[in-house]
Amino acid sequence: MRSATAYIGTPISRVDGHAKVTGVAKYAAEFKAPRLAHGVIISSPIARGKIVRIDVAQAISLQGVLEIFTHENVSGLAGEDACFADALSPPGSPFRPLYSNEIQYSGQPVALVIAETFELARYAATQVHIEYEAAEHDTSLGARRGQAYVPEKYRMGEPVAARGDADAALAGAGVRIEADYSVPVEHHNAMEPFSSTAIWEGDDRITVYDKTQGVLSSKQYICNVFALKEDAVRVVSPYVGGAFGSGLRPQYQLFMAVLAARALKQPVKVVLTRQQMFTFGHRPATLQRLALGADKDGRLVALTHAAIGETSRFEEFAENVVNWSSLLYQCDNTRLEYKLVQLDLYTPIDMRAPGATLGVFALECAMDELAHAAGIDPLELRLKNYAERDQDEDKPFTSKALRECYAQGAERFGWARRNAEPRSMREGNQLVGWGMATGVWEALQNPASANARLDAHGKLQVGAATADIGTGTYTIMTQIAAEMLGLTIEDVTFNLGDTSLPRAPIEGGSWTAVSVGSAVKAACEQVREKLFSLARDIEGSPLAGAHYKDIT
Repeated sequence: MRSATAYIGTPISRVDGHAKVTGVAKYAAEFKAPRLAHGVIISSPIARGKIVRIDVAQAISLQGVLEIFTHENVSGLAGEDACFADALSPPGSPFRPLYSNEIQYSGQPVALVIAETFELARYAATQVHIEYEAAEHDTSLGARRGQAYVPEKYRMGEPVAARGDADAALAGAGVRIEADYSVPVEHHNAMEPFSSTAIWEGDDRITVYDKTQGVLSSKQYICNVFALKEDAVRVVSPYVGGAFGSGLRPQYQLFMAVLAARALKQPVKVVLTRQQMFTFGHRPATLQRLALGADKDGRLVALTHAAIGETSRFEEFAENVVNWSSLLYQCDNTRLEYKLVQLDLYTPIDMRAPGATLGVFALECAMDELAHAAGIDPLELRLKNYAERDQDEDKPFTSKALRECYAQGAERFGWARRNAEPRSMREGNQLVGWGMATGVWEALQNPASANARLDAHGKLQVGAATADIGTGTYTIMTQIAAEMLGLTIEDVTFNLGDTSLPRAPIEGGSWTAVSVGSAVKAACEQVREKLFSLARDIEGSPLAGAHYKDIT
């Protein structure tokens, strides 16, 4: 066998790279089928109100237009809100496409035009005439901050209990700062638009090629909404052109494609336009206020962090924004607060280190401002307040090497050469600013399973129903499998993005490598043990009488 670290920790070219750069990789919108019809979605131009009238007569009369779906003719769906929920749905009532004439946000899908060609569907959509009755709407977090409230149930991010007396400690602090930070809405809008190609196969069976971070989540959504049996639905997503969290929940084009394919009994493809990529989940706008107090030596004596985030009127989306502030640095007096404001927007969705990106950004900016006010180097301030244990849980960290990271970063960057005086450092005619900040994220794991099969030619097939949204899952799992069985990378094929494979979690939260990787490792260990057992039982085998645990 190869050495223990032949591949793990060794840079290699991505195993899916060639397929992507040569165009061989097929994404959700690139799968073909006989009689494939095309769908175009019509979006609401108002943010709140209702549809008064829909006139489809001109559009449906066009030759080649197969059907136009609206809230007036959609039927045969699950009747309860719970059926439209998914694994990551926040508290509330999930959005139900084409459910009623009520408009809940700008860009809401209000009709689906199906035609024999994409061009015809797009033209026919312009011939659908919809009359709206607009109502007053609120889409500004700042304007509505006075209506912020504490949700009855947090999806996540419920503030941890206060420690000590932050207000009294802040009042007596030798140095203190207060600052406000605002972050606007941010959209994921990855390179690949959301798309679904639904292949109706008769007998209430369907295969869907979907852009998603979790094929099992999409499958469960389809089964629940359309009352289909689990063994009748297959979802496939071998390649994803970026998602950043936007694919953690099924998006509305999936509903549209399956709806049309089921009704017409033929394959249907629905692809969102670039403009429509702004009409679903996003990172929520957030308003934050931090107050930090320190003694004359720069040690924190008080910290308060209050945040207000936006959510929709139909779901309460909350994320872990403020709790990082009582975890990252040693401080005996803390108070955290996190509230929501309902707006006429679509429900936000997780995006790239959800919550932490917002909260830690504000905390680190405040730490820099405190360092300036106290006349202390920003790195020195962080080292003075280094947390040796988790004060929230009153437990030691399982592992923590942040101090070593600080030291290595400072050495490589040349931090000692930094001049703290603003506008004092230049490169030629350009002003240069040097800064540093700390990042933090959870070490999450989820249950996962995988299979492994070694054929007579020494080729290994490994699989799990996970995803690769550009993070390198294909390559990571291939490396693990090759390492475990002493094979070359070329002898290993890892399969993912298919509900026919063993169950695995949605790809997100930075848990895929450890969760699915552990399952792949375990599956390959079983193959290795089976090989040992077979080899040991061969007559005259040098392994006769040996024990597996003694073999390296």
